[in-house]
Amino acid sequence: MYQEFSGSNGSGAVKTDALIIGAGPVGLFAVFELGLLDIKAHLVDILDRPGGQCTELYPEKPIYDIPALPVVTGQELTDRLMEQIKPFEPEFHLSQRAETLRRTDDGFVVTTDAGTVIETKVVIIAAGGGSFTPKRPPLPGIEDFEGKSVFYSVRRMEDFRDEDIVIVGGGDSALDWTLNLQPIAKKVTLIHRRDKFRAAPDSVNKMFQLVEEGKMDFTIGQVTGLKGADGQLEAVTVKGQRDGETATFDLPASRLLPFFGLTMKLGPVEEWGLELKDNLIVVDTEKFESSQQGVFAIGDINTYPGKLKLILSGFHEAALMAQQAHRYVHPDKKLVFQYTTSSTSLQQKLGVR
Repeated sequence: MYQEFSGSNGSGAVKTDALIIGAGPVGLFAVFELGLLDIKAHLVDILDRPGGQCTELYPEKPIYDIPALPVVTGQELTDRLMEQIKPFEPEFHLSQRAETLRRTDDGFVVTTDAGTVIETKVVIIAAGGGSFTPKRPPLPGIEDFEGKSVFYSVRRMEDFRDEDIVIVGGGDSALDWTLNLQPIAKKVTLIHRRDKFRAAPDSVNKMFQLVEEGKMDFTIGQVTGLKGADGQLEAVTVKGQRDGETATFDLPASRLLPFFGLTMKLGPVEEWGLELKDNLIVVDTEKFESSQQGVFAIGDINTYPGKLKLILSGFHEAALMAQQAHRYVHPDKKLVFQYTTSSTSLQQKLGVR
């Protein structure tokens, strides 16, 4: 499990030593390298769980080039990294996108699209190919409903209590939120274009069990239109199977959650005044620092001569980044290089001594 930050946005800014933008494998390993140097980290990610591409796009896809692991899936790698960084108690701000960056006398202030304000001494951008942006379904007028009754993620489950919820999709996000929201919703209907899914088999089996028990509905088909006014849905129009025949019909709906996948864009980072090349952040190879002092970029989001877009390359970059970050976070503290195999103090931090 992970610790999602529970502080109220109204209580003022969140303060931390380091803010990591992106909670994929490289961002997670950065927590470890920073933690060894007594640097507390918070993470912001637009997805609703840690793991980045590894868990969102290919959780069961085998990865063969992680040192000492002959084969590991994207989800397994994420789980192992989460276990590794547990001693450092990182805090996560999920389903949020970092929007603005402002330099201060003490470091930076980053604001997310959820209104979270984070004061930090250093910023580490580990956003892979950029921020994930949900794919918008090609439905006429959907923009009028977005953020009011059409949502691409779930930030607070309570916002969906006692609602008629229609969820569209066949991946893990669609199935996970179907199972999570069903107990609190007035009604949940899952719509997918076929009865085969890309989600975890256990989730699919649980969904079909709920359908069999009459606790939710599953419809094979596609949403073709929205009905409502002033941003509030009343129904969705579906072309699909009904009573064994193809038909077009309306389903009552006060909330629509379309999970049609994600696209990757550099997003607001593009406006932060960093030197870019081919939509990637230019860094040096000594510290992996960007053109702005105190702002680092590691993983697939950066570029430099000889760059290889590999997870293991991002791990290396995280280690060197942390050495320089220490100089900004603890300017009066001498940095002594130590090995985890022989350092008693590092082993105590890791809870193994």
